[in-house]
Amino acid sequence: MKRRAKPIWLLGIILMLVACSPDAERESIKPEEGPPSPKEEEPIRIGFSMDTLLEERWLKDRDLFKEAVEALGAEVEIFAANGDDALQISQAERLIQSGVDVLVIVPHNAEATAAIVHKAHLAGIKVIAYDRLVKNSNLDLYVSFDNEQVGEMQAKAITELVPKGNYVIIGGAITDNNAHLLKKGVFKVLRPYIENGDINIIYDQWTKDWTPVNANANMEEALRTTNLQIDAVIAANDATAGGVIEALEAKGLAGQIPVAGQDADLAGVQRIVKGTQTMTVYKPIHMLSEEVAKLAVSMAKGENINAGQKVKNGKIEVPSVLLTPIPVNKSNLNTTVITDGFHSEEEVYQE
Repeated sequence: MKRRAKPIWLLGIILMLVACSPDAERESIKPEEGPPSPKEEEPIRIGFSMDTLLEERWLKDRDLFKEAVEALGAEVEIFAANGDDALQISQAERLIQSGVDVLVIVPHNAEATAAIVHKAHLAGIKVIAYDRLVKNSNLDLYVSFDNEQVGEMQAKAITELVPKGNYVIIGGAITDNNAHLLKKGVFKVLRPYIENGDINIIYDQWTKDWTPVNANANMEEALRTTNLQIDAVIAANDATAGGVIEALEAKGLAGQIPVAGQDADLAGVQRIVKGTQTMTVYKPIHMLSEEVAKLAVSMAKGENINAGQKVKNGKIEVPSVLLTPIPVNKSNLNTTVITDGFHSEEEVYQE
């Protein structure tokens, strides 16, 4: 018993000495716990559902919008349906299912895309209409240029040159609300001339999908049915104006009949320099893309959006931001589209 007690007694002394050692004390004290390190926040994701990338103008919108969103520290995912309503709805659904924070849409069909707004809202995602209004929906925000004013600018420019005569109206796509707003602005200016008998509208047709080939077919029909008795043409944009001027060239009339367009496409301003197109309406899309990017990111953060205007879409008065367009002709090309860097001087004058 005595031989077994001694080792136990020695073991107890050793354990006491170890427990009291400075090293043991440091090990037994847990470091003071600070606040947990914050988790890195995921970047805001913006979905951009576009009607088409088949026109120069929309390629610029895509690139400028992407650049503006990324400059704000957010991410953007882009789909383009190229005029296919069913595809645009399907692409928008993919963006909604992927969990974007805000959906921005350039609708091909102002009525059909109301379904996209509804589906986004079911997922708790707000929707901004970019440049084109979505009809009959609870749209959260609409950002565009004043498209009615664009039509007014076109008509004012042409009536200054041709206050009397036979007019042809080549509209945009009937499915696009902007095309209706443009025509409303055009006729606001033309109506007094029409009522006075000074201007006759001898041909007025929509252009399916805004394409130059369809505009060309419309203009060929106008030339044929009027026996070339045309004094002025107002085309909904520069793409349709291109189709119009091609038809005029085939009859040796290009440069003789004033033609208005809009968008300040490179081909359009080159035609202005050449003298075959009279004017265009410049919509500084860098302003539009930057404004929509800023508003989309703010909306994703839950911030209040101050929209100074409202536009009726058939269901509600949509909070709206409408920017001011600029009429452009040969005299102010340099101080508008070239000064802004929208096109270079070398491109415009083909130097």
